[in-house]
Amino acid sequence: MAVADAEIPLLGETTCGSLLQKLQQIWDEVGESDEERDKMLLQLEQECLDVYKRKVDQAVKSRAHLLQALADAQLELSRLLSALGEKSFVGIPDKTSGTIKEQLAAIAPTLEQLWKQKEERVKEFSDVQTQIQKICGEIAGNSNLSEVPVVDEADLSLKKLDEFQGQLQELQKEKSDRLHKVLEFVSTVHDLCAVLGMDFFNTVTEVHPSLNDSTGVQSKSISNDTLSRLAKTVLALKEDKKQRLQKLQELATQLIDLWNLMDTPEEERSLFDHVTCNISASVDEVTIPGALALDLIEQAEVEVERLDQLKASRMKEIAFKRQAELEEIFARAHIEIDPEAARAKIMSLIDSGDVEPSELLADMDNQITKAKEEAFSRKDILDKVEKWMSACEEESWLEDYNRDENRYNSSRGAHLNLKRAEKARILVNKIPALVDTLVAKTGAWEEDHGIPFTYDGVPLLAMLDEYAMLRHDREEEKRRMRDQKKFHELLNTEQEAIFGSRPSPGRPLGPKKVVGPRANGGANGTPSRRLSLNANQNGARSTSKDGKRDNTRPVAPVNYVAISKEDAASHVSGTEPVPASP
Repeated sequence: MAVADAEIPLLGETTCGSLLQKLQQIWDEVGESDEERDKMLLQLEQECLDVYKRKVDQAVKSRAHLLQALADAQLELSRLLSALGEKSFVGIPDKTSGTIKEQLAAIAPTLEQLWKQKEERVKEFSDVQTQIQKICGEIAGNSNLSEVPVVDEADLSLKKLDEFQGQLQELQKEKSDRLHKVLEFVSTVHDLCAVLGMDFFNTVTEVHPSLNDSTGVQSKSISNDTLSRLAKTVLALKEDKKQRLQKLQELATQLIDLWNLMDTPEEERSLFDHVTCNISASVDEVTIPGALALDLIEQAEVEVERLDQLKASRMKEIAFKRQAELEEIFARAHIEIDPEAARAKIMSLIDSGDVEPSELLADMDNQITKAKEEAFSRKDILDKVEKWMSACEEESWLEDYNRDENRYNSSRGAHLNLKRAEKARILVNKIPALVDTLVAKTGAWEEDHGIPFTYDGVPLLAMLDEYAMLRHDREEEKRRMRDQKKFHELLNTEQEAIFGSRPSPGRPLGPKKVVGPRANGGANGTPSRRLSLNANQNGARSTSKDGKRDNTRPVAPVNYVAISKEDAASHVSGTEPVPASP
């Protein structure tokens, strides 16, 4: 056996021929028959065919697998190119010939590169879609989204990615705008809360917890609900601010009215400067923190209530002060009233308690307003009455001056009287036109108001008519005296021609003067002002014993100088007085 094994050639040198030869030797030694030998050889041949057949089948299957892999690779290549939106790719092999393995080896790097590119593109899509989903959740008010967005791997083109990135940019801009708007609302709420004296943190936390300053800017809610609630909060705070300012201004007005009524000192008023400083401010102008706090308004209300109670105890004093103001308006307007009766009526109303103090003061304020309106309507006429009276005084002075036989003496002050006389003559010549204007304006006023225009109780038109008649009488008297003087001069001339020169007769009496709207009785013969026509300084009419008016006037003294009259004439005529020489 050992010899037989040793005779077998090495396996590395074994071939089918050597084996067949070895088999022939064995058969010879054994003495196998030819038939048996043919049978065994036929069996060997069949076994070889089976081996070849198995190998061929395996080779066919392997080729099919490689072809399928190549087809799958080509299909994957097409799918990847389509998904990535690439119409062409640099790494794709141009040749389609060669063995299957060569073709697979050529396409493998391209597939690997495209797979890597696909993974990167999927990541980009996922990142963009995640940001979009997050911002959409913030806008919708649901920022706790845990679902990962699904990426459509069938379309990973750059065009689709650009669409998502464009959508993301729009959402980021919208987020920025919303965040800016939220911050503006929060700032407005902060300012309003400061002015109103309210807790800012509690106010914004009620809208949304993220609006507290302790959270970051990017963490603040930007949802539609948050913006809507912030807008409503701002509107509510602005309305509250408007109402509080209106209330504070009403209280400030009441305080000022009460202070003015009771002559409250400035030291006490200054305690509420923070209340009265906004009495005429608009809503937007009030920005000082705490300016409209509730405790400040309550403080003003308490002070108004205190002053109201104090006002009730000082009602008579306040009412009489109002009455004095009313009487002063009537006095300046030269309207005659009965102040004693008015004060007695006020006393009776207050003592009876039938009228509220505020109603009484409101009624008196209304009377004062009407009195001011009436005084204003009379102002133009009263100004001209003053000019007329001043002109009449100058006219009276001029008559006294003309009676003075020594008026041309070169004594101290004579040149001043001369200048005043020149101005007085110019002013007197304007009296008729001034009277006509007064009559026209007074008539128009009476027609418009339906009542007579009185000056200190006397109808002004009656005063003007009487003055016109007296002026006419004076002119007639002057004319008569001129005629009488001419007659005496003519008679003296004839007598001198017959009998010679004779002493001139005594100087005839001067004509009667017109008494203007001023009364006589001033010191040194100067006229003093009166309240109405034909009234003396005490308001009584000046008459003679027989009931007729006394039109006489004391003659001005020698070298009469009256600077005050000159000033009056200058005021009416619009000229400056001439200073007296030393």
